[in-house]
Amino acid sequence: MNKVSLLILLLAFTLSAYSQEQKPAPTLKSILLEQLRSTHNKAEWFVPANTAVEGLTAEQASWTDGKGNHSVGQLVYHIVYWDRRSLQKFKGEPQEKFDGNNDETFNNFDAKKWEAIVKQLDEVMTDWEKAVEGADDAKLKDSYSEIAHIGTHNAYHIGQIVYVRKEQGSWNPEKGVK
Repeated sequence: MNKVSLLILLLAFTLSAYSQEQKPAPTLKSILLEQLRSTHNKAEWFVPANTAVEGLTAEQASWTDGKGNHSVGQLVYHIVYWDRRSLQKFKGEPQEKFDGNNDETFNNFDAKKWEAIVKQLDEVMTDWEKAVEGADDAKLKDSYSEIAHIGTHNAYHIGQIVYVRKEQGSWNPEKGVK
């Protein structure tokens, strides 16, 4: 058997095996849900939000490096603010008032409300997943870009949360980032 025949045979075997294991074609809904879940509570390529904030005290959530960077609490508050506001828009509900100063979406964090903001983080991310699950294709086609950007925005800030925790010494590398 020459090299070309062997290559064709190998390719045919690979394609045959692939076609037997083939999953259903992804849909816009399934892709968006996968993105939202991977930043919420499903560990895949990176640490999800629930893991990133797990076990953190209010004092640790308030810690900053003294160089002008945000605390974990500020980052979580910011994620909750924008996820909630975007979800209100997606649902056609009135949005929270916003004067255009994005600093306020970080700086209104109150350490006394740390446990509540962690709960709100989980709730708004769950609510986003439910909203996408319940949306029809037309709604998703109109909003897919914003939903995808929400997932990206969340992933970006979750990475910052993990970094802050590493700098602080409160990150357990067994949770996903060594």
